[in-house]
Amino acid sequence: MMKKIRKNTAGIDIGAKEFFVALKGQKVKKFYTFTEDIAELIAYLTAHKIESVAMEATGVYWYILYDMLQAAGFDVWLVDGRSTKQVPGRKTDVKDCQWIQQLHSYGLLSRCFIPEDAIQELRTFERLREDHIRSASMHINHMQKALTQMNIRLKEVINQIHGASGMKIVRAILSGERDPEKLAALCHTSILKNKKDNVIKSLKGHYSANHLFALEQAVECYDFYQDKIIACDKKIEGSLKRMNRDKGIDEDQKNKRKPIRHHKPEIPHLDQYLLGIFDGKDATVLPGISDYNWLQLLSETGTDLRKWKTEKHFTSWLALAPKQHNSGKKNRNYKSKGSPLAGLIFKQAAAGLLNSKKIALGVFGRKIRAKKGGAVAVKAVARKLAVLYYRLQTKGLDYVEKGIQEYEEKLVEQKQRNILKAARNIGLELAVKQIVT
Repeated sequence: MMKKIRKNTAGIDIGAKEFFVALKGQKVKKFYTFTEDIAELIAYLTAHKIESVAMEATGVYWYILYDMLQAAGFDVWLVDGRSTKQVPGRKTDVKDCQWIQQLHSYGLLSRCFIPEDAIQELRTFERLREDHIRSASMHINHMQKALTQMNIRLKEVINQIHGASGMKIVRAILSGERDPEKLAALCHTSILKNKKDNVIKSLKGHYSANHLFALEQAVECYDFYQDKIIACDKKIEGSLKRMNRDKGIDEDQKNKRKPIRHHKPEIPHLDQYLLGIFDGKDATVLPGISDYNWLQLLSETGTDLRKWKTEKHFTSWLALAPKQHNSGKKNRNYKSKGSPLAGLIFKQAAAGLLNSKKIALGVFGRKIRAKKGGAVAVKAVARKLAVLYYRLQTKGLDYVEKGIQEYEEKLVEQKQRNILKAARNIGLELAVKQIVT
């Protein structure tokens, strides 16, 4: 017999229109999702002396209920819906809330990670910024399409049509300029030095009123989202200032930081804000991590990684750890159905490391890629990068640098062993000589 470890528990099934609440020994009760009905739900739980409440993380419908239950003093558990599935064919909202209550009373549910209010505020602004970036990229495609339909092949000549040179040319076209040489002169000198003739040729198009209108609409929409991105940057800066309130900012300090190539936030002293929040633990010492994706990680994981007991718990939550799915003699690969955004951030950083020649993680990733393919290699490198990030924030910089140095030394030793083995196979004997640098 399983032993109940929690008494006075409730299970709530969350929907867009209704909440279904199950208590032990009581009939399931239904409440609507309006604010006054939530207040009635809280009064109902209080009247039955409920102490702990479990509910599924369903879309965004749980937000307000979670906040109001927390404010009322309940111990609220937000759980992953995949951990509360019942036997197929027996699913109803009533049975779901009863099943959640039963699992919670036996201690069979795990809490979802919910950051503190300051991180939730930062996360809202950062995710909104990312949405605006994706929307802006859609209108970049619209610009390229309109130019191609007028046979202006600018995107085949310069790298980014939405860069400084490309946007100058596009705006000049919309202003009525048609001379290819005058349009080409708007490009940066580095482009004109190597590609001037091709740029001029690409700008000899066949203009039409309808495609110019489409181009104008695309530019206006692109500019709209750029303004919204800047507005988000200001909100993010305000959040960072509040989180960094007790630390001063040195206006004259100029540290050399990793360059941010794309979508750089317009936030002065971003590096100082981040260093102040993390008490000087600089995540940019790790390969692939810049101030920008460090800001993204802050908004997704918060400042205290000790909420995950070990680095294995952390990588498992990120959906970067290998999953076990064994049955008899079969060992099958298990693919996660979803992963937190923080896991995707580490994967994006890892993808850029696969082609790096001087970084140990790049060597490791290429070895995995040769055996199991690019997707597996990216995930493996992302996992190692996440472990380094966890160690940095929980054990300090010295521990991480020592680990990287030891890993690089092991790679060198392994290369030496492979060379010596290959020499012996063809009848040669090599002497190892240490070179002092």
